[in-house]
Amino acid sequence: MRKRAFFLSILMMAILGVWGQTPAQWGQKFEQLGTSLPTPNTYRTASGAPGKDYWQQRADYKIELTLDDVKQQIEGTEAITYFNQSPDPLDYLWLQLDQNFRAQDSETPLVTEYFMKDSVSAKELFTIQNNFDGGFRIDKVLDEAGQPLAYFINKTMMRINLEHPLLPGAQMTFQVDWHYKINDRMSLGGRSGYEYFPKDDNYSYTIAQFYPRMAVYDDVEGWQNKQFLGRGEFALSFGNFEVAMTVPEDFIVGATGTLQNPKDVLTSKEQLRFEKAKQSFEDPVIIVTQEEAIQKEAHKKRGKATWTFKADSVRDFAFAASRKYIWDAMAVDLNGKKSLAMSYYPKEGNPLWESHSTRAVRQTLITYSRYTIDYPYPVAISVHAASLGMEYPMICFNFGRPEADGTYTDETKWRMISVIIHEVGHNFFPMIINSDERQWTWMDEGLDSFVQSIATKEYDANFPVGRGAPEQIIPYMSGEQGLLRPIMTNSEQILQFGNNAYAKPATALSILRETVMGPELFDYAFKKYAERWAFKSPAPADFFRTMEDASAIDLDWFWRGWFYTTDYVDIGVEEVKHYRMQTEEEGLEKRQISGEDKKLNTEQKRFTEEVNTFVFKNTEAKEYREFKNKFNEIEIKEGFADQNFYEVKLANKGGLVMPVIIEWSYADGSTEREKLPAEIWRKNEKEVTKVFVKSKEVVGIVIDPNKETADADTGNNQYPNVVQESRFDKFKSSKN
Repeated sequence: MRKRAFFLSILMMAILGVWGQTPAQWGQKFEQLGTSLPTPNTYRTASGAPGKDYWQQRADYKIELTLDDVKQQIEGTEAITYFNQSPDPLDYLWLQLDQNFRAQDSETPLVTEYFMKDSVSAKELFTIQNNFDGGFRIDKVLDEAGQPLAYFINKTMMRINLEHPLLPGAQMTFQVDWHYKINDRMSLGGRSGYEYFPKDDNYSYTIAQFYPRMAVYDDVEGWQNKQFLGRGEFALSFGNFEVAMTVPEDFIVGATGTLQNPKDVLTSKEQLRFEKAKQSFEDPVIIVTQEEAIQKEAHKKRGKATWTFKADSVRDFAFAASRKYIWDAMAVDLNGKKSLAMSYYPKEGNPLWESHSTRAVRQTLITYSRYTIDYPYPVAISVHAASLGMEYPMICFNFGRPEADGTYTDETKWRMISVIIHEVGHNFFPMIINSDERQWTWMDEGLDSFVQSIATKEYDANFPVGRGAPEQIIPYMSGEQGLLRPIMTNSEQILQFGNNAYAKPATALSILRETVMGPELFDYAFKKYAERWAFKSPAPADFFRTMEDASAIDLDWFWRGWFYTTDYVDIGVEEVKHYRMQTEEEGLEKRQISGEDKKLNTEQKRFTEEVNTFVFKNTEAKEYREFKNKFNEIEIKEGFADQNFYEVKLANKGGLVMPVIIEWSYADGSTEREKLPAEIWRKNEKEVTKVFVKSKEVVGIVIDPNKETADADTGNNQYPNVVQESRFDKFKSSKN
């Protein structure tokens, strides 16, 4: 019977397609991460949740400081109460002296590679040789009784030697007095500093890392006392802050926490507007107007005022101060809990900042709260600064400045809104979900950039595509491998910092959500991670394990490929073969039915009539099984009459295993999408062959039709092959 023989030949080809392939090199892409991750314990469980014995340290601060607007200097004193909540006795304490990054003996210029250019900026000169001495001057270190404590400064770290170990469950209070020169952010760069406005002879101060801060002691690293070289950011413990800042009396101050003495520092008119803003949920209320700020610029006051703020359960404190600030605010309702979204900006930021800044803060709180936890703090602040964006609890510094005449391009607007959403979003990663930025930049920047990509679209549906979109990461991932590092690389060793620590992890999470897991599973697991680790300190393994634990999806292959390698996605169609089974009717037209066929047809008819009344007996079991199997095979084969069999050979050329999304185009003009899980590559990571059965005739195949997997080469994604115009050809065409 020709039909039966042909069908069997197809099966043999499919079998040989699997077992007859040349063995490919085993890259262990589907092996469990297993021993690559830390061993679970009672502090951090195998599920990714904090364990029953999880602990973390606490540090409370009472700070008094004076900002000198003439010398551009800060002088302060702080009382730190340190709580040893670990199971270990501590012989010494480590503090971070991040301003020593700008000290004369800083190692940063020594370890930074640099090449001469035709034009060199002041910031670049600092990279070559540090001529600005902005390091801490430690004036005193005293115990609670006022007696000197022995200490030793090692570059950006300070060790306080204890006469007696600080035992588990104990606490101690000590005092540090200090001062330092503030750097010019516009010429020397930096996360903190001042900007000078020569036209009106005024300064705007955006101040952070301004006080000696307790280093983290935890179950993962012990003391996190890795030196600060300028890139890897910060690891900090939670605590409560009381900060009193003495500034010129006409300054406006925005800071982490809640203002404790508004009647002492605000005019009666400003107080009324401030109270009105707390009830305004639709539009921002201007608390200090542009006209009022301009008057302050022109008529400086010589007196002093002290602004006092309190903040609970925060890991850091920062502030901004200037007489130039316009100030607006509005209320945000987060499931019944109210927070204030606020912005501080000079006239140079308008009209752009008045139109968008506080509204962007509001959108950030709404979107991020939905994907993580409800924003728990009383305020969220965006401050205008012309240079680098930077984040701290409840406050961040953001760029985006119109031209001098107030005009601005769409690009300026989009970039400003984007950086505000990103920096305010850092309130969640890492200010609440407190990862170690000194070690793992991606745990705050990457996760933040991912949620940012959602929040920007919710702010404006026309927002341009940015980080997180698969097509945006292709040039980076498919670039020169020697210029790449895995995401799981320490912050100081990363190459192409923005792509590696921001864009690639954001893209990975977008693909994980949209293509691998689906939004429902992903969103539940991602929110579970945020809930588990809010106000705690997660490590990478805690994120990986929680995402699997809460979704029932084995993602080790995904973490291994996207986070531990520099592989990229390039899945192509190597070969397509089409087979079609002829029908019984077609066979009858060409030949006489053989005696064997007649006999089978007769037996099949008898089987159909009698099978339902067949009495099963033990003595007839073998005969029955043979009888049933024989005619089941006939019926199954009959069901495949007129079907099309497509044998498709796929190649993984980029090394990164991913689901295979196939769009089939049929002769009748219809299309169909089909997704093969990434596990299709589990036995051969280089190439796979699979047979598809289609009732319609296929006229075209496209892999990843919507470009959702960051496939680097779409030229090999189609069958029949389509000749794509090269970049050179496109350039030639544009000139004709």
